[in-house]
Amino acid sequence: MNKKHSRRAWALITAAVVAPCVAVLPTEAATMPFTDIKNSGSEAELYKAVSELYGLGIVFGTTSTTFSPYQQLTRGEAAYFLAEALKLDTKNVENPGFNDVPTSHTYYGHIAALATQGIIQKGTNYNPNNYMKRSQMAKILTLGFNLQQATTLSAPFADFTEDVETNQYIQTLLNYGITEGTSSTTFSPYMDIGRGQMALFLYRTLQKNDNHLYIISVE
Repeated sequence: MNKKHSRRAWALITAAVVAPCVAVLPTEAATMPFTDIKNSGSEAELYKAVSELYGLGIVFGTTSTTFSPYQQLTRGEAAYFLAEALKLDTKNVENPGFNDVPTSHTYYGHIAALATQGIIQKGTNYNPNNYMKRSQMAKILTLGFNLQQATTLSAPFADFTEDVETNQYIQTLLNYGITEGTSSTTFSPYMDIGRGQMALFLYRTLQKNDNHLYIISVE
């Protein structure tokens, strides 16, 4: 099989492992209520991402007119964003038993839904107010959207984690073109992720889902 056909076959195989039910991006963006993102220059893609995701109810602002794209994303907010993007049932859920996520918690249903799906691990605490790290983001997106997980590391990052599985999640997002490094040689896996960054990564993943999640580079 030649290289061209191999890439096509790989893409078709990947298309078969998408999440069973995810949000579909609208053809036209909803009215954008947030004034702290510009629809031009370096923020143009971010504007489109937040506008469309907000229209679908996947993301929310910090106020009625601000999204705070450069504010750090909490683990609770990340659970909400991802569960809504995956269209998970957040009402009829099994209690995962986190001590710090009572049933009265704002994000209880979303956190419980992710735990039920095995996207996040059950344990003593979830730490919903802690900030989401870039490596954690890579894991929940890979598992949530059932992406074809990388088996080898090809990125030239000198700061990969000591955990092989975590590194594979990072490489997976790189293979799909969903994210990139913070420099040519670093990924910064323990850096906090911003609200705008998470919106961008979700938007790009949903776009690729519409196009059958084609991998843009083959290891």
